[in-house]
Amino acid sequence: WTKGPTYETAAEIRMMGTLGADAVGMSTAPEIMVAHQSGMSVLGISCITNMATGISDSKLSHAEVTETANRVKNDFTTLVREIIFSMS
Repeated sequence: WTKGPTYETAAEIRMMGTLGADAVGMSTAPEIMVAHQSGMSVLGISCITNMATGISDSKLSHAEVTETANRVKNDFTTLVREIIFSMS
């Protein structure tokens, strides 16, 4: 987890990979920590929108991240709805 609002550096990604991270993001972790501390049951779901800096040969751009998020938003929304429905 990184604080954002900037993307991770290649060095941060290498460090997190060394520590065993499979994915890195700017959200989900803080919300889950607060919910857990409040005694709530939590399910975390994240939508990964880009390859991290240093992983892909192409330069990371915010436009690419936004484009990917927009492209998958309907499928992701359907997934979340189905999960919530199955829990109720």
